[in-house]
Amino acid sequence: MSTTTPSETVRNSVPVIVSGVGTEEPEYQLTEPLDPDLAGVFRNLPADDRAYRDRARSFVQDEVLPVIDGHWDRAEYPLTLARRIGQLDLMRDGISVDGFAPMSPLAAGLVQAEISRGDGSIGTIIGVQGALALRSIALLGSAEQKAEWLAPLARGEKLGAFALTEPTHGSDSVSLETRAASVSGGYAITGHKKWIGNGSVGDVAVTWARGDDNRVHGYLVPQDAPGYTATTITGKGSLRAIWQAHIEYNGVRVPESALLPGAQSFQDTSRVLQATRLGVAWASLGHATACYETAVHYTSQRIQFGRPLAASQIVQERLARMLSELTGLQTLLMQLTGLDAAGELGGTQAAMGKYTATRAARSIAANARDLLGGNGILLENRVIRHFADVESLHTYEGTETVQALLLGREITGISAFTG
Repeated sequence: MSTTTPSETVRNSVPVIVSGVGTEEPEYQLTEPLDPDLAGVFRNLPADDRAYRDRARSFVQDEVLPVIDGHWDRAEYPLTLARRIGQLDLMRDGISVDGFAPMSPLAAGLVQAEISRGDGSIGTIIGVQGALALRSIALLGSAEQKAEWLAPLARGEKLGAFALTEPTHGSDSVSLETRAASVSGGYAITGHKKWIGNGSVGDVAVTWARGDDNRVHGYLVPQDAPGYTATTITGKGSLRAIWQAHIEYNGVRVPESALLPGAQSFQDTSRVLQATRLGVAWASLGHATACYETAVHYTSQRIQFGRPLAASQIVQERLARMLSELTGLQTLLMQLTGLDAAGELGGTQAAMGKYTATRAARSIAANARDLLGGNGILLENRVIRHFADVESLHTYEGTETVQALLLGREITGISAFTG
């Protein structure tokens, strides 16, 4: 009987690696992009869109990933990274701003996916500042408001918030109770908002309130205005590197020029929200991609029972399942983004994109976390941060239930929003 102990043997045609002396765990390399695209969905990207994607990816690899675990763990707002997003012209979410290069809906989606592949808090900064605050002013603002705010917000020189959700009105935001009463020379705003990203660190808050006509209007409120009090929400288990605030408006005075002239009802608010739901879906793709890549890297590098985890049938089945979900999501988002570029994307289609994307990202993140075993809960191994952040995406910009009811109304012709 042989007594040799070769460093590598073969068992059932699978390489079996025998570790050397000691029990030190290797340092896993988990963040290299893999570009999973089995169906060739992104094979022929237009050059301009690819350039936006590549710039976002370089930013993630070189500037976000080296520091984000610490920011997330300590719940620190990465102001330097927020400014860099604007400097790199990655903030606009496809919105046209004078003096800036064209940015297609596809470029905006690819940027959101790449940034979220790095971190959900950084992606949410774009969602809050670009997709919501900047878009509100671009769609509904006056020429003077656009001239004052669009370029500084796009460059990240100023920070903006979108103050819609209230402590007692989340999904039921159409019932908001914050009031903007007419006073001499302008308006006095009174009420509360909750979960407002950039609400305690920004320069302006796009605030939604009921006017004297009881209709919902938008107002540009400086965050240093007397009576504006923002308290950063602490104790979050998700999106810890973006600050969200509980805001109290105690008779905040704003001039008549603060009113967004195009915001005359909640339908106008909904125009902004509908446009952002596709961005949330792209962000979900970014999270899902990060989790899939990490799982592939880890299972290829982690040795158990004398061989890589990736050599196991059950692991390969899970990776195949994750890739299948990822490919389906890529295909759906490319189709919906094409409709968006053609001006044909409807609210129900946007709802389907978000509904499908966050569910798929949840599934992929759960599988990745499981495949990493105990190492899956360590921030340094990436997955648990994405897993936690996906939970927020699953809720904001309309919960899964709200999206399902929008789809259900489309299917049946019956609204189930009211009893």
